[in-house]
Amino acid sequence: QLVLHLIRKGAMVAAVDVNVDALNETRNLVSSPSSTLSLHQIDIANRASVSNLVAQVIDRHGCVDAIINNAGIIHLFHPVNELHYDVIERMINVNFYGVINITKEFLPLLLQRPTAHIVNVSSVGGLFAFPNQTFYGASKAAVKLFSEGLYAELRNTNVGVTVVFPGAINTNITKNCGAHNERIEKFNRIYKGTPAETAARCIIAGIEKNRFRVTVGIDAKILIFLYRVCPRLTIVLVGKVMKMAMPD
Repeated sequence: QLVLHLIRKGAMVAAVDVNVDALNETRNLVSSPSSTLSLHQIDIANRASVSNLVAQVIDRHGCVDAIINNAGIIHLFHPVNELHYDVIERMINVNFYGVINITKEFLPLLLQRPTAHIVNVSSVGGLFAFPNQTFYGASKAAVKLFSEGLYAELRNTNVGVTVVFPGAINTNITKNCGAHNERIEKFNRIYKGTPAETAARCIIAGIEKNRFRVTVGIDAKILIFLYRVCPRLTIVLVGKVMKMAMPD
């Protein structure tokens, strides 16, 4: 949806994904993709691959005016004690080091543009704890702090920085990450989350208005308010809700 909305606004987009089928699906939704869209199968957690990506994008588009670090994965709804180190490392590598790699490699190019922008997608789970998604939350909290530090450093430059805090978004993230189960299916019938199209519009509006923070979804806004009022109670409440999404 981010790609589609950007192209409708006249942008040229370099779409990056480790999954070539997802890239092709996006291309099939774009009219005249050959002139507006380039596809790049890249593992953003691999620094060398991201470095090669820069050359590919410049060769195709000539310059870069903005980056949107939207890639992210979750893990199974398991407590810390039951998660293996390989799961933890993959989570941190994609959700945090992926953001670092893309930002570090493209920032020199952004600084050369008259106006440029960086968008990093954190999560409401990066603001306070969601039990049984603890490492996901930790990785998104790292994205939050990284983005805020980046904003402070770039405040007097041509590069704007926006950090995004989505709540539940209606995507296939649980299925893509192997975390889907019957309880999640039942919960989705009650609350599907914010449509991905709505989330994309909010994020792009954040770029256009040079916003520091963007919160996506009524659930995110309510939970953030509750956490400010009563942090401990909010975490307990979220923990009870999360049990609905845990396997039996």
